[in-house]
Amino acid sequence: MANNRDLTETMSFNSDRIRRENIKQVLKLTQEALEERGYNAINQMAGYLISNDPAYISSHKNARSIIQSVERHELIEELVRFYLEGHK
Repeated sequence: MANNRDLTETMSFNSDRIRRENIKQVLKLTQEALEERGYNAINQMAGYLISNDPAYISSHKNARSIIQSVERHELIEELVRFYLEGHK
């Protein structure tokens, strides 16, 4: 048996980590789609986050739907967390 882990051990499910990874993936996919269309991804995403107007995000590669799959406040929270934790 390759896995010697005790099967009675309680596993911890980290939904916050999964949620944060999903947000990072959403931002990366949106960035790639915007840049492929020739847009400045930072400006476009900032416009969307400030205004909540999805017209800032191209529908290329379904980016508009993808970014709208996450609540705006969650995107902002993750960006602030990343900035503050990454720039100590």
